[in-house]
Amino acid sequence: MKKFYQSRKEFVPMDISELDEITVITKLRDYLNGKSYIVMFDDVWNKHFWGHIKNALPDENGKSGRIVITTRLVDVANSCKISSSLVHIHHLQLLSPKTAWKLFCNKVFQSEPKGHCPTHLDKLSHELVEKCQGLPLAIVAIAGLLSTKNNTTSEWRKLLTSLSSELERTSIKEILSLSYSDLPYHLKSCFLYFGIFPEDYSVRYGRLIRQWIAEGFVNSTKDKSLEDVAEEYLVELINRSLVQVFEVDFDGKAKCYRIHDLLREIILDKMEDISFCHVLPGSNFQGITRRMSIVNSSHYVITGHTPEISHGEILNPLLRTVITNFKLLKILDFEDAPNLDHLPEGIGSLYHLKYLSVRGTRVGLLPKSIENLENLETLDLKESFVFELPVGIKRLCKLRHLLAYHSNEKEVYHINSQKGFKVFNRGIGWLKAMQKLYFIEANVVGVDIFEELSNLTELRKLGMKKLRSADGRKLCNCLQKMNQLESLDVASVSEDEMLDLESISSPPQNLQRLYLKGLLRKLPEWITRLEYLVRIRIYWSKLEDDPLKALKNLPSLLELGINWDGYYGEKLQFEEGAFPKLKVLRLWNLSRLCLLVMEDGTLCNLEEFDIGPTPQLKEVTGFQHLRNIKEVYFDEMPTNFLMLQNFQSLQCSRANICFSYIIDGERWRYGLEEVTKLQENMRGQ
Repeated sequence: MKKFYQSRKEFVPMDISELDEITVITKLRDYLNGKSYIVMFDDVWNKHFWGHIKNALPDENGKSGRIVITTRLVDVANSCKISSSLVHIHHLQLLSPKTAWKLFCNKVFQSEPKGHCPTHLDKLSHELVEKCQGLPLAIVAIAGLLSTKNNTTSEWRKLLTSLSSELERTSIKEILSLSYSDLPYHLKSCFLYFGIFPEDYSVRYGRLIRQWIAEGFVNSTKDKSLEDVAEEYLVELINRSLVQVFEVDFDGKAKCYRIHDLLREIILDKMEDISFCHVLPGSNFQGITRRMSIVNSSHYVITGHTPEISHGEILNPLLRTVITNFKLLKILDFEDAPNLDHLPEGIGSLYHLKYLSVRGTRVGLLPKSIENLENLETLDLKESFVFELPVGIKRLCKLRHLLAYHSNEKEVYHINSQKGFKVFNRGIGWLKAMQKLYFIEANVVGVDIFEELSNLTELRKLGMKKLRSADGRKLCNCLQKMNQLESLDVASVSEDEMLDLESISSPPQNLQRLYLKGLLRKLPEWITRLEYLVRIRIYWSKLEDDPLKALKNLPSLLELGINWDGYYGEKLQFEEGAFPKLKVLRLWNLSRLCLLVMEDGTLCNLEEFDIGPTPQLKEVTGFQHLRNIKEVYFDEMPTNFLMLQNFQSLQCSRANICFSYIIDGERWRYGLEEVTKLQENMRGQ
């Protein structure tokens, strides 16, 4: 249910995780009823799966919905067929020689003109493709190997010779194992680390590289941060076709990663061979293990020096076991652990701990002993209930990432929808290795938080809440010292409190992402000098002048958001040649906006345009100039807009057009054809 809401950009009900199975089935049937949809269930192993899931689908799903199930087991496919006469089984065939050759060339020769195979490698390439016998994954795996080799005949022949014996076995796992064997030493542990996470799990970028760094997998260099080196490792694994990018951000950067199921099987075998990690449940090996991963942890308990599994509660026994027996522990990741509401005082004895996360748990207080974790590099408290840090936090001089904020889903559209953390004593300025600090609250009596922040000159990401007008100059002085800053997110204490950012004379030149939440009236001049800015979002700023004039020539800008009366005027005009690289435009809740004009030659690379409740808007002109548009999303648009707007230019585009309205508490979505008919009826009346 959550994924349905999220995929359609809808608000996820807060109580959805607490519903019983019957209620979820009923709600799911109601949600899908009358809608057109496609749902895919990937890599199903349980032959009773279809019998369970079909009850949650509307009776008319054969008319308006399609279900796709992929499986490696014939029994699963046959059981689906038996359960319903509407089921069609499609057996995937091996690739034809022509298709296999095309896939190979696309993967290996991306840098060659038109992806063509060089003449001197043609014969060897055809031999390799032939030996793969049409197996797509084998072709991709070998392509990943070849991508690291020089395009010389001798280099390729050497690889072909070493591959031949494995290829002739036609075992895809053996072929994929060669990709692991070919990895340089520093990448092998990084690759195996994906086995710690559950099957089909998408791992966030930040979580992954911070744990790699904590493990000591990442080699430091003089001119690059550890995070930058870790990112290079990830890119190399992707280029070798061992890691898949699962989710991409607006600027093309990967947000989440995952691995193919077969590769995970290889990883699990390797982990067992070298005692890399003990995965519970499912791991059979005994003896010493360096790491432990618990999947579905609410059903298992760990006790004793050598972990054993039994049903029952896990968290308290696990914490006792960790503190008592795992003194060399470097990483303790409790993200989304159910029912975890505290950390024991004894956690301070884990002197070697470098990564501690209670993200998404019910933990509300950090023990005083946290100050003993002098090697801690990452403290992730996001979406927990920790809002105050112990005085001794200042002793954690190696801390690089401190994330501590909680989102209030009931106030999602309020300036204080996210609550940060408070520091009641001096000392945060001692943490000079800090690179990410999100969100620290400014309104603390007795502590000059800005004097402290001025010492954190290595910061790359800074988030601040509850700023007052009088804080503006002090904040600006801090920002001018943060030459490494890449992301800044600042919010005033209320929507009517002035956010004074005018006095920056030398802004951080590496700033890429900027979020301004509070009253500005006028856009600070220094923003126009940010050459590397890729995203800017403005909220509650009530800008009096059209901000597009100031922002239109930012050379790297990819996303622009003006929301919740970020602009307080009646007209926005995108001029010819403006915003040459912009891909995403969001205009939400601009209460005074009446007219939006897009001239020919503007927004030439725009792909996504979202416009939300704008009660005064009567017309948007220039849709025909958006030649690369892919998605247009209208939310709660007024009746006058539907009456007056000409949608003809949108009808000629290939964009996905969606109109969204909340009717009787439920969100409904309509396509352009339905809205055009409604428009005709309204005009006829």
